[in-house]
Amino acid sequence: QVQLVESGGGLVQAGGSLRLSCAASGRTFSVYNMGWFRQAPGKERELVAAVSRSGFNTYYIDSVKGRFTISKDNAKNSVYLQMNSLKPEDTAVYYCATTSTSLDWAPGYSFWGQGTQVTVSS
Repeated sequence: QVQLVESGGGLVQAGGSLRLSCAASGRTFSVYNMGWFRQAPGKERELVAAVSRSGFNTYYIDSVKGRFTISKDNAKNSVYLQMNSLKPEDTAVYYCATTSTSLDWAPGYSFWGQGTQVTVSS
């Protein structure tokens, strides 16, 4: 079992930046690939970015490529999402989750956190 706690969300103007953090406890963090999901009101939850257990391999959806950067610090049992050039359409609740399968296979993720709200004003 892994417990995840997200933080770092907030209200920011378009073009601004935020850094989300996800702290993990429980089973060995380093064995998991990690992902960040988001869910906007009235929309399905989508996988935004993912990083391999080693931190060397990453995955991003097209709409955030070049703007978001995911990273993993196994020594701190944490994963981060640096979000730059934010747009109003990035507004959502952001969640971190773990997977032992492929980075880009959303159904493989589990052990969700409670989420952190990101709101981007125009």
